[in-house]
Amino acid sequence: MKVVYPVVISQGKDFLISYVPDLEINTQGKDLIEVIEMTRDAISIWCVCQEDEGESLPISSDICEIIRDDGDIVTLVDTDIAEYRRELENRTVRKNLTLPSWLNEKAEKAGINFSQTLQRALKEELSITD
Repeated sequence: MKVVYPVVISQGKDFLISYVPDLEINTQGKDLIEVIEMTRDAISIWCVCQEDEGESLPISSDICEIIRDDGDIVTLVDTDIAEYRRELENRTVRKNLTLPSWLNEKAEKAGINFSQTLQRALKEELSITD
């Protein structure tokens, strides 16, 4: 499920502060990119908790109706709650794979952990950093 909420971003002393009026939550970041990332994360966490408690999510307000002060930025921040859940899920899944027998034998003799090696290779291929 994808959601989008209006956000008010204000300048703090050394950071930016974001406020999501529909959810009544705040977060902050050192620059615009970070504050939007933090806001997306905060919205995702809030929505996951609401869903887990069996509560419905509020309907997004009209961005034109959002009250702001001079200098504030009003924007929309979206998130995919289902995708957020998948990224946080740490359960393992079993995968069956095929290797040439000679490669399997060499890897076993070398004491290679197949699961760790495959995970490392997939993360590298997908440009995922821990």
